Amino acid sequence: MTDLIKPFSFDTPGSMLVEWGGAARIGELLSGWFGARNLLIVTDKFLHQAGVLDRAKASLAAAGFSVTVFDDVVADPPEAVLMACVEQGKAANADIVMGLGGGSSMDIAKLVAVMLVSEQPLADLYGIGKVQGTRVPLVQVPTTAGTGSEVTNITILTTGETTKMGVVSHQLYADRVLLDAELTVGLPPVQTAATGIDAMVHAIEAYTSRHRKNPLSDIFAREALRLLATHLVAACTDGADRAAREGMLIGANFAGQAFSNSPVAAVHALAYPLGGHFHLPHGLTNALMLGPVLRFNMRAAAPLYAELADVVIGPSEEGVQARSAAFVAFMEELMDRSGAPRRLRDVDVPEDSLPMLARDAMLQTRLLVNNPVEVTEADALRLYREAF
Repeated sequence: MTDLIKPFSFDTPGSMLVEWGGAARIGELLSGWFGARNLLIVTDKFLHQAGVLDRAKASLAAAGFSVTVFDDVVADPPEAVLMACVEQGKAANADIVMGLGGGSSMDIAKLVAVMLVSEQPLADLYGIGKVQGTRVPLVQVPTTAGTGSEVTNITILTTGETTKMGVVSHQLYADRVLLDAELTVGLPPVQTAATGIDAMVHAIEAYTSRHRKNPLSDIFAREALRLLATHLVAACTDGADRAAREGMLIGANFAGQAFSNSPVAAVHALAYPLGGHFHLPHGLTNALMLGPVLRFNMRAAAPLYAELADVVIGPSEEGVQARSAAFVAFMEELMDRSGAPRRLRDVDVPEDSLPMLARDAMLQTRLLVNNPVEVTEADALRLYREAF
C-alpha cells in the first residue's frame, strides 16, 4: 500500500525572474511590477563602493525612481543597524524596499519593509507569526549563492554579545525575486565555497528534518543538492564560469525554498555559537560542522542519505548503510576540493572554548528539535571536538 501523504503547506515568494544581467534593467522591471517610486536599497558598503549597484541605480533613475541607499549592513547585523535603516527609509518616504546583497542585507530589507509602516515595536516581532498587518512592496536581489534569504520568511538579528533572535512571518516573503548570477561573478573563491556549502547544508537538513518534511520540499532539496554538487568546484576554480555561477545561484535558491518549509537542524544549531563568539561567517561555520553532524546523524538518517547519494553520485545496487557512508564521504571530499577551511583550529577557535560552545548550542532548541537524532550537551561537545 502506498504511504498516505500527511497534510503540509508550502510557502514561497510571489514571483521570481532568472536573468543573467537582469540587474541592469531593474528599473524597467520594477516599473512594470509596482506603482511605488521612492525606493530604498538595503546593501553593504563593500558592494556599494565596488560599484556593484551602479548599473541598477542607473536603470532605476532612468525609470523615474527616487533611490536612497542604506549601505551600513554588516554580517550578523545587530538591532541598531535595522533601526538605522528604518529611520533612513522613513526620512526618504520610502514606499518600496529592495534588498541587494548577501543574506544579512536581504534579512534587514525584510523587516524594514514591515517597520516602515508598522507601529509594532521590534521586541514584539520576535518569534513565529508575531508580525501584524502588512508592509511596503519588497524585492530581493541576492549577490551570493548561499543563504537563500531571498526566498525565506525569517530574519535573524544579533541581540547581544553572542545571542541572536529571529522573526518568522509570512509577511517577510518577498513580492519579487531577481536571480541575476552576473552579480555573483566577483565573489572570491573562499566565500564562494563557504556560501555554496551553506546552501548544501540547507538542502540536506531540509531533506532530513524531523518536522514538516514534505514531498515538495524534498523535490527542491534534491535538485538544489544536484545543482550545487555539480557546480561548486567549478565556481570556486573559475569565478567567471557563467554556467557554474547560474547553477549555484539557482541551487541556493531551491535550497532556500526547501528549508523555509522543512526547517534546518543540528548543523545550524552548532554553527550559530561559532559565529556569535568568534565572528566567523555563517556559511563557513556550517561547513566546519557539516561532516561531524552527518556522521552523527547516520544512525537515523541513513536511508535518506542513501537517497541523496543517488542524486550526487548516481544510482547503485549497494545497501543503505554503504550508500549513506558514500554520501558522507562524497560531501567531505567535495568540501576539501572547494578549498573551504575544514577544522575549527584552522580558523583560530581555541580548544578550551569547546565546552562553552556546547552549552550555547543547547540553547538552539528551535533548531535541535528538527534533528533526526537527539543532541545532548555531551553529544555537542563530542561534535565540536571532532570538528576541531
